[in-house]
Amino acid sequence: MKQVLTKAYRFILVLILLLGGIALERFGVIEYLSDPYELHYTLSLIGQHMILVAVSMLMATVLGLGVGIVFTRPRFKKYAGIVMYVVSLGQTIPSLAVIALAMSFLGIGFKPAIFALFIYSVLPIARNTLAGITAIPSWIIDAAKGMGMSNARILFQIELPNAMKVILTGFRISLVINIGTAALAFLIGAGGLGELIFIGIDLMRPDQLLAGALPVTLLALLADYLVELFGLFLVPRGLRLKEKFGA
Repeated sequence: MKQVLTKAYRFILVLILLLGGIALERFGVIEYLSDPYELHYTLSLIGQHMILVAVSMLMATVLGLGVGIVFTRPRFKKYAGIVMYVVSLGQTIPSLAVIALAMSFLGIGFKPAIFALFIYSVLPIARNTLAGITAIPSWIIDAAKGMGMSNARILFQIELPNAMKVILTGFRISLVINIGTAALAFLIGAGGLGELIFIGIDLMRPDQLLAGALPVTLLALLADYLVELFGLFLVPRGLRLKEKFGA
């Protein structure tokens, strides 16, 4: 049965790729990207898009991990609910409104786009870090203390490794959201693939629109896969085996 499902999956995948190629040819995307100038321009926009995502995700990861770790400490745990409410305010506001607010304070260009993407991406990382560390059974922490481990060693050798799968899930969600939202950065002059998307909409050119939308989709899928692959190195092998065998 497993072999049948594997063959069916491969057949469906090949069929999707074939239909996708036909659609790209029909809408003129292949012809559009066959122009060396347009291809170079598209690649430069992909580079801008990736820089926006990388810088804002670095900032969001540092703050999200910091908030999640600090507010699981006994001294600050009672403030965790209030802090998480404040952090979550960024995602209660629509992404366009966040970008507009950032533009009103920081002007237009790279800085407000980074700030808006940072605000919009920090919540899943902070929330999952907090949830992952909090979910660790107390007896594990007590055993580590009984062995004489310091608080720093408990954090880096016990808490973070055991919470890593949950943390990576939050990071993955945040990264995919960030890649999609970064397309809006064009509206405040920060570049990125949104330039092709919105100009294609304005000019009613589906080839140009798809030349911007497809790389955004592929970047999100690639990022999701790479984070999952990265988890094989960060999540302890024992936890992965436990999940695999249901122990």
